[in-house]
Amino acid sequence: MPGKRSAGLLVHRVTDTGVAVLLGHMGGPFWAGREDAAWSIPKGEYGPEEPAEAAARREFQEELGLPPPEGPWTPLGESRQRGGKIVTIWAVEGELDPALAVPGTFTMEWPRGSGVLREFPEIDRVAWFALPEAARRLVAGQRVFLDRLADLLAERIADDDRPLPPPPGE
Repeated sequence: MPGKRSAGLLVHRVTDTGVAVLLGHMGGPFWAGREDAAWSIPKGEYGPEEPAEAAARREFQEELGLPPPEGPWTPLGESRQRGGKIVTIWAVEGELDPALAVPGTFTMEWPRGSGVLREFPEIDRVAWFALPEAARRLVAGQRVFLDRLADLLAERIADDDRPLPPPPGE
C-alpha cells in the first residue's frame, strides 16, 4: 500500500450536549456484526492527478450519496495508517440526516475462492456520535482526527469567549 493516499471529510456539529461527528459503518462481509473499530470517516483513495480536496468531496458524495454540507473546510492534517496509506481529512460543520444517505457499492468475490461476485454497500449505516463514543467506534488509525477536531473546536470556542459544551453524560 505504500504511496496510496486517501482523502475525506469529517462532518461535525456542536450542540448544547457537546460535539458530535458523522461516521459511516464500513460495508461488506468483513465488518458485518462489528461495531467497535468498524466505523470510518467518509473518505477514499485518489491518484496524483486529483487534488486531495476534490477527492474528499467526490468520495463523500460516492460513499453517502449526498453532497457535503456547505461551509468552510478546516484542514485536520494527514496521518499515516498502519499499512502505509496517507489519509488527509478536513472538517466541516453541518447538518445531515443519516436516513437520507444512499451509499455507493463495490463488487468483490464472496465467499473468497467461490468465483461468485457480490455487490456490497461501501457504507451500510451512517450515524452521529458524540466524540467519546465516536472514538470507540472509529477505526484506530482515524482516531487522531477526532483529537485534532476537539482541539480545534476548543480553540475556536475559547477565541469566541463561549463555553465549550460539556461532554455527554456530565
